[in-house]
Amino acid sequence: MFFSRKSTFCLTLAMGASLLTMNAYAGSCDPKVNMCGNEISKDEKASPIPKFSEVSFPKTDAEKRALRASNSLTVDGKKYNLGYHTIMRSGDKVGAGTFGLILDKNGKPVINKDDGSQHISVDNDFSSLLPVGNKLFMVSHFETRPAAMYVTELKQDKNNGQLTAVSTKNIDFTAYGGLWVPCAGSVTPWGTHLGGEEYPSNARVYEEAKSMADIDDYTKPMVRYFGVDDKTADLKTFRANYMPYRYGYPTEVTVSIDGDATPAKHFSMGREAVELAKVMPDHKTVYISDDGTNVGLFMYVADNPGDLSAGSLYAAKWNQIHDANGGYANLNWVDLGHATDGEIQKSIESGVKFSDIFETSAPTKDDSCKSGFTSIHTTTGQECLKVKPGMATVASRVETRRYAAMMGATTEFRKEEGITLDPVHKQLYVAMSAVEKGMMDAEKHDKGGPNHVRLPKNKCGTVYRLDLGHDAKIGSEYVAGNMYGFLAGIPKKYDSKNKCDINGIANPDNITFIPGRDTLIIGEDTGSGHQNDAVWSYNLKDQALTRIETTPYGSETTGVYFYPDINGFSYLMSVAQHPYGESDEDQLKNPSDAMGYTGYIGPMPAMK
Repeated sequence: MFFSRKSTFCLTLAMGASLLTMNAYAGSCDPKVNMCGNEISKDEKASPIPKFSEVSFPKTDAEKRALRASNSLTVDGKKYNLGYHTIMRSGDKVGAGTFGLILDKNGKPVINKDDGSQHISVDNDFSSLLPVGNKLFMVSHFETRPAAMYVTELKQDKNNGQLTAVSTKNIDFTAYGGLWVPCAGSVTPWGTHLGGEEYPSNARVYEEAKSMADIDDYTKPMVRYFGVDDKTADLKTFRANYMPYRYGYPTEVTVSIDGDATPAKHFSMGREAVELAKVMPDHKTVYISDDGTNVGLFMYVADNPGDLSAGSLYAAKWNQIHDANGGYANLNWVDLGHATDGEIQKSIESGVKFSDIFETSAPTKDDSCKSGFTSIHTTTGQECLKVKPGMATVASRVETRRYAAMMGATTEFRKEEGITLDPVHKQLYVAMSAVEKGMMDAEKHDKGGPNHVRLPKNKCGTVYRLDLGHDAKIGSEYVAGNMYGFLAGIPKKYDSKNKCDINGIANPDNITFIPGRDTLIIGEDTGSGHQNDAVWSYNLKDQALTRIETTPYGSETTGVYFYPDINGFSYLMSVAQHPYGESDEDQLKNPSDAMGYTGYIGPMPAMK
């Protein structure tokens, strides 16, 4: 065993640029074994629910600059020292690779035209841990345009579980025209990395553009992947390189024991602002969250377990029962049809355009549509659309949100973020970072739509819970039949940078679950809710909420993901994305402080 009854636990962690060594709980311990649990007092219950020590709300300037994490954990009758351990930061050179360096299709660094520097992303959003044979790899994806994924081989100390990077290298996405804005992620039950591509561009606006002035600034940088200067390119050059329907899909990466990474974009799973896709224990049912304003919630059921290349896609319809405590609704699942990756990719590469898929008509003065057209309201506002003959399958996959709305599904959710599963109780959790706009009974954001969701505004957000069960028609044991508010942030203004209760969550984003331990982990992506983003542990039994991490000024907590047992150790992966980059930019003193952190809280004993 890696722990003893009387012990000392020493953990080296990186916090900023300094290395701190923490020693606690005096006793005897094999000096080669640093991860040792110390018995708790007899009056403390040996609970299976992990209890993290509280991290205080950051008040001083020093606390607001630091990456701070729980310094102890009590579980199964033992107490352990913890802390945040940095594996890598953006720009770190490990082996032949530079972590976060953005490369073009020829493998050359993308250059920042303003200063001639190589573009190194500080926006790692998710890093997976993937045991392969007797090796351990980490796949990390960077939320930029163009984007990057890196595969890193890790060394796990057999005695104390600490992880260190051995080598890192870029993953080649040239077969798919590059990678676009990967956000959160998950690990499949068969041990692959599953990411997504967020905020795909509006193909209708792209097609109707008359000049580069009509192309939004968010989209333009993607052409750097093709060696094109986005600052000087004309519309003809831009269109010759950028195809909007190539981007916006779940992406899976398989790593071999020699460290080679093979990517796949799953076009059959639909094109949305994919926050993440989460596979259920049946290896075929997948929930997909759609980030943004007036978006949907999607479910995919693969034809074959462990193979996401072909399947049927569904969109949720919210049937509201009441609006209290975040609301309660029964869910229907609207069938969007069956597709394969191959057939959809073939249509994309053939150059299919928005006008090949839809006929359009302008809304009338009373916000209705003329006969034969369907009125919808999605991220792009109200539209009147008709699917052209023979184009339903293509529409369902490359214009998934629009098509879902046309079929009667709900496209009114706001900032739909992380998804996680409690496998014991068969309950799904979905984070809604803010309950506002389309989720309210607000004419502006429901014009031309069905107004399914009618809830009170809560800018601090809500985590929703969904009960899963058998559905014979869909052919899955993991179909959500309802959706209801579970844990909400509480608006409470202290100052301009803290507008949600500091003792509760603000704008929940990435979430994960410690299976069998009744513990939900919630990461924040908040600007004015809390000045410094936090990660929380929520005990479902006693409803205790504990702050277990805070990140530096202007950084977002991303990549929160729990691994219950990797060779006898558990890890809570956590990334601090873009320090000083989302707010408080004026607080940055040293450019190196702006580099993102990729690491974990732990190591902890395996929690099976």
